[in-house]
Amino acid sequence: MSSTVKNIFRAVLFLAVQLFVLNKVPPLHQFIIPYLYFLFILWLPFTINRFLLLIVGFLYGMVLDYFLGSYGLHTACCVLIAYVRPFILNILIPQETTEQTYIEPSIKSMGWAPYGLYVLLLTFIHHFYLVLIEWLQFGNFVYFIGKVGATTGISLMLIFITEMLFFRKARYRTNAA
Repeated sequence: MSSTVKNIFRAVLFLAVQLFVLNKVPPLHQFIIPYLYFLFILWLPFTINRFLLLIVGFLYGMVLDYFLGSYGLHTACCVLIAYVRPFILNILIPQETTEQTYIEPSIKSMGWAPYGLYVLLLTFIHHFYLVLIEWLQFGNFVYFIGKVGATTGISLMLIFITEMLFFRKARYRTNAA
């Protein structure tokens, strides 16, 4: 299966899970909402052009906002993590080894610690920005941080369960076209 077809299938699958399963779960303690859809952006290949990554993040967020009726809430968060992703990858992994050897970020290509930190940072940034835009104020700061922390924790748990259930075979890059 080509990389483009595989990524389109992933995008549709993550959107369907978010829309038809996770959004139907009643919020736990009135503020914990599980999000998994943005994992699609985290799993995109290392070699994707930064401008194309921003366009994909924008379109992906717009599709989710269209179905949820949230008018740019998820689009802004997807564009933010698409913008920050290359910088975090440059900090976490040596450029001469992993990016040239493997096709996409995974536990096998990056290792447990860098991949866990990569997912943690981008999940926290996504949820912090999402909750901030959703409320447009800090209000009660402890409640705000509690919501961000709890939602991040639930989402991290879902991400690592997804990683374990759907083992992604680490494919090596080759010089062949």
